[in-house]
Amino acid sequence: MTKYKIIAATGCPTGIAHTYMAQEALEEAAKKRGISIKVETHGQSGVEHAFTQSEIAQADGVIIAADKDVDIDRFDGKRLINVSVTKGMKEPDELIEKILNDQNVPVYHAAGGAKSSSEEAELTGSFWHKMYVYLMNGVSHMLPLVVAGGVLTAVSFFWGINSADPKSAEYNAIAALLNTIGGFAMNLMVPVLCAYIAEAIGKRTGLVIGFVTGMIAYTNGTGFLGGIVGGFLAGYVAVLLAKLFKSLPKSLDGLKSIFIFPVLGVLIAGTIMWYVSVPMKDINQGMMAFLKSMENSSPILLGLIVGIMCAADMGGPINKAAYLTGTALLAQGNYFFMAGVSAACIAPPLATGFAVLFNKKAYTSKERSAGYVNFLLGSTHITEGAIPFAAKNPLLNIPSFMIGSAIAAILSYVTKISVPAPHGGFIVLPLVNKPFLWVLWIVIGALVSGFLLSIIAGRQSKHDAAMVATPVGNVSVTSEPEVAETKSNDLSDIINEDNIALDVDVKSIDELLQYLANFAKKLGYSTDATAVDKKYLAREAESSTGMEKGIAIPHAQDKTINRSAMLIAKLKQPIEWKTFDGQPVDIVISFLIPDQDDGSNHLEYLSSTSKLLMHDEFVESLKNAKTKTEILKLFQE
Repeated sequence: MTKYKIIAATGCPTGIAHTYMAQEALEEAAKKRGISIKVETHGQSGVEHAFTQSEIAQADGVIIAADKDVDIDRFDGKRLINVSVTKGMKEPDELIEKILNDQNVPVYHAAGGAKSSSEEAELTGSFWHKMYVYLMNGVSHMLPLVVAGGVLTAVSFFWGINSADPKSAEYNAIAALLNTIGGFAMNLMVPVLCAYIAEAIGKRTGLVIGFVTGMIAYTNGTGFLGGIVGGFLAGYVAVLLAKLFKSLPKSLDGLKSIFIFPVLGVLIAGTIMWYVSVPMKDINQGMMAFLKSMENSSPILLGLIVGIMCAADMGGPINKAAYLTGTALLAQGNYFFMAGVSAACIAPPLATGFAVLFNKKAYTSKERSAGYVNFLLGSTHITEGAIPFAAKNPLLNIPSFMIGSAIAAILSYVTKISVPAPHGGFIVLPLVNKPFLWVLWIVIGALVSGFLLSIIAGRQSKHDAAMVATPVGNVSVTSEPEVAETKSNDLSDIINEDNIALDVDVKSIDELLQYLANFAKKLGYSTDATAVDKKYLAREAESSTGMEKGIAIPHAQDKTINRSAMLIAKLKQPIEWKTFDGQPVDIVISFLIPDQDDGSNHLEYLSSTSKLLMHDEFVESLKNAKTKTEILKLFQE
């Protein structure tokens, strides 16, 4: 069984993007250090890659990067860091460093015990982070119900807005069934929100009490605000009961969980919630009335507020506040508010796609790929794909996203667009009253943001080049100083004239990869050409290594490779390859990686080479080079 030095758990409320972005960031940070790590993900499909008790026991430390409830009692006796999922995405190196080398990281004890205030803060995060985690546990369980119920209810409108009313001429039995089922799902929104907030605080007892307080909140018309209050009330009543009855004999544990806690908890929390729900109902109705009035009297102001909120943290708490308000209004039959919320959430990822199209040179190949993928993510109402772009230059990029989102939301409100489904993006266009106009407004907002992003990225890249320019022939290499230094040394270590082949005559990718495998064996870097060829093909099957400007960077890692090497092949004629710009490939730069390489070395080589290839002058010099000496000199200098 594999022993992992570090184990980590990631999770976000929606379980769509943040969860896996944090997983990838932590895995990459550990890989660079040569540290073994296993990441347990708490996504919308449930817990994946769950830890065994043996894996927990053998791990040196635990990192929790989650904005939803993760069972930490199983990590009793382990050094543990508990932070938001955002930190897992943005600060993976710092978290890995801390759990490995910071002796002040506290040991978690499930049974309690004395801890200093600083230890408590480190272990569980700030008070507000804990509150947010509890809230988002409810939201993550509520969202699938809201989406399912909202879409089914919206589909029922295909037969007419009154198609579920038996007294209407539009009545249709199928529409009525869909509307009824969708209504049941939507009506569970508040009880489920309430129950799972309580479950995050008070575990199983909290869940039971939370369902009851949630039903009271729903029945008394308090909306999702009442659900939030009821959830925290139920959770802390469960915690209080556990403390009050702590001294009871162990033999009565079954009686406590089945009889004492549920009966007393429901009585206490239910009674309080019954009387609290009266003013909560008035607050809820007042808030909804205010938002509805703004749609008519101040659509521009409302769109500005919604746009700023949705683009502020790309699926974080501010974004979720706007989204939850929209779902609550949907449940009350208001389909106009969600139009602006959805538009403001869809615009940012689309903007990143437009940005990389407007100014390709300002972005790395990885960023360009992400931008293209974001066209798909944005179209399905997944905002999180824009986060890496926002994080790159937050002080300028986030306001750029806000401008585009606000434009999309304002135009949606001004033109009275209604969206009866809480999620789905362009998939639910048949349900939108003015679908083409809505898409147009979103695209306009995304184009504005994309244009601003491309300008900012272009200026940033020029600034970086001016700050740290290192001459390489006729080229200026943009890089951090220490990376530039490493690059110069590293590439010299793995390439020589013998590794360069000119006028290679191949007609396909398969022929080329077979040639490289044989070339590697001929030079003594590998003992088995067939094994290396298989690794080339396997890597290509995962995703194309074609870049752009006629260049590809295939690489293979295998136990038959005895040392790292770079091979360069200039082809006699271009061959078809899946590249970012759709152009055929005539220059191939290949890396050979020993099986024992933990990833840190070849990633440095790959990164260094990729940065060189970002510069048109370098690529032009490489294409014009006629001899092996000229090519070698380009990489060595």
